Amino acid sequence: MKHRFSKITILLGAALMSAAAANAEHTTLIKYGNFDSWVTRNIPESKILGGKTKQVYAIGPTSIISGAKPYSPAGGSPWATSNVMAKVMGVVKASNAVSPAAHGSGKCARMVTTMDHIKAAGMVNMDVVVAGTIFLGKMLEPVTSTKNPYSKMEMGIPFTQRPVALTFDYNLSIPKENQRTYSSGFGKKKTVPGLDRAEVMILLQYRWEDANGNIFAKRVGTGHELLGRSTSGWVNTHRVPINYGNASHVKPLIPKQKSYYARNSKGKMVPVQEVDWAAPGTAPTHMILMFSSGSGEPYTGTIGTEFMIDNVGLVYS
Repeated sequence: MKHRFSKITILLGAALMSAAAANAEHTTLIKYGNFDSWVTRNIPESKILGGKTKQVYAIGPTSIISGAKPYSPAGGSPWATSNVMAKVMGVVKASNAVSPAAHGSGKCARMVTTMDHIKAAGMVNMDVVVAGTIFLGKMLEPVTSTKNPYSKMEMGIPFTQRPVALTFDYNLSIPKENQRTYSSGFGKKKTVPGLDRAEVMILLQYRWEDANGNIFAKRVGTGHELLGRSTSGWVNTHRVPINYGNASHVKPLIPKQKSYYARNSKGKMVPVQEVDWAAPGTAPTHMILMFSSGSGEPYTGTIGTEFMIDNVGLVYS
């Protein structure tokens, strides 16, 4: 009896310790990460494209902006999207692959992979695959070409903490045929082998700048997941753990030729060159966070993929 009592006591103690550890965790929602408020942009496209006004959405305080005006995140919003106003050869075109959708009593962010048609007789005839993407940072408008898309995105925001996980709710629908299409607007459209998946990525970096304005980074923390199966509904409080130290098994260092960009102290957009893994205990200086309805190269995806997310937060222990 004595032995049995001790065993029960130990098990009870372990359960209480586990509960206490769980209760010690807390989640902080990223600003505007409940996606309940949006900026609506009414952008008149060029007359040669029909002159219609297209609605384009941004994540930020509820407001309406009319006119073909370059946009920068408003109301202290840290979020940017793949929605963009382009001006190619003087032709204004708006693209919208991210929009608000209803979720419960509020809203969520809906990302879709679409084929954007840009057609104007005698001037432009382009089809471009656009994956719906939201990220922390800025999209630089107006976009004037499809060349080097990462150079038009300022990826990452200042951040100095060390969370243990990323958490969010999501709902995913991927067409059953699951074939990918590549189309950058130049050359013929191509079918690309392989499965397309929605992508979630969080990278914590320690960045610094040299005397010539080059930006370098060491990777502090890594979280990455590819979601390749449609869900039957919403998956709530999904977690992506953040791995500290060398996490090449989760997401290798970013190759120089595929570097994301940031603005240096001279005001110039330059690649952020990841050169090593940070030493244990290093505090980051920046966070990259991205959600996308596609996981391939730019201008590649499965048309019709829909990825909805809500309640994006960081978990701390």
